Amino acid sequence: MKKNKILIGTRASKLALIYANRAKDEIAKVFSGEIELTKITTEGDQNQKDRLSDIGGKGLFSKKIEEELIDKKIDIAVHALKDMPSEETAGLITNCFLKRNSPEEILITKDNKKFMELNADSIIGTSSFRREFQLRRIRNDLNYKTIRGNVDTRISKLNNNDYDSVILSKAGIKSLKLDHLISEEFSTEKIIPSAGQGIVSIQCRKEDDDIINLLSKVNDKVTSISALSERRVLKILEGDCDTAVGVFSKVNNDNFEISGELFSIDGKKRYFKTIKDISSNFLKASTELGNYLKSEAKDNYKK
Repeated sequence: MKKNKILIGTRASKLALIYANRAKDEIAKVFSGEIELTKITTEGDQNQKDRLSDIGGKGLFSKKIEEELIDKKIDIAVHALKDMPSEETAGLITNCFLKRNSPEEILITKDNKKFMELNADSIIGTSSFRREFQLRRIRNDLNYKTIRGNVDTRISKLNNNDYDSVILSKAGIKSLKLDHLISEEFSTEKIIPSAGQGIVSIQCRKEDDDIINLLSKVNDKVTSISALSERRVLKILEGDCDTAVGVFSKVNNDNFEISGELFSIDGKKRYFKTIKDISSNFLKASTELGNYLKSEAKDNYKK
């Protein structure tokens, strides 16, 4: 390794810095030089009001960081995998993943009520069509309203009575040590999470062999199978922020299972399938799942 210093690019939010520091700690186990974090403000951080799909999609959280990586102002970029577009940016590679955090969805309510205990017409804050459509299948008598901002911002909106409850990823809540606020946790069977949810990914330049070799030493192989398989489904669907799709895989020794749930644009039709195979066939299974969902939904799931 020729470098004696590595610069890691990350969003500046509290949660992003927790993820970046986790990556830094893992890299420090195999790199003896200096490691420094570079905080980068993305377009997604600047606009925390509008729905992502209305202002440019998932790439708003990664584009600025990727530009810094391409321009060699940083050596490594750390992202929450679920915030990354399904298509890899030219010249970059994402093939290092830290051990997966909790992938489940959780509910936080002001009075600690469970989802089924909420009063009719209660306002539920959610940032995605996927979550909204999944919850509507369970209860269609609630009001689902867009909510943006980091975790602290969303919880403050709840406390200010703008919402009666919010649904968030467990990974973020646990990382911020806010577990005590959780009113209910949904299993991955009840609510299939976003592809890559709970996974911290590390990205670098395609031609940077030294960094690629270094990152191979911190890559979690089991998480890598889940990350690549779930993103494979997204890529086949050409999924973006408007695509209401949940994908989740399980890897247990040589056993692999992947489930996908796709909704029509209006959320009224649901397409679902689970595929089981051996772990070495994870790409074959995920490709089959992606093709099945795309074939069943036809053009009914994208604007």
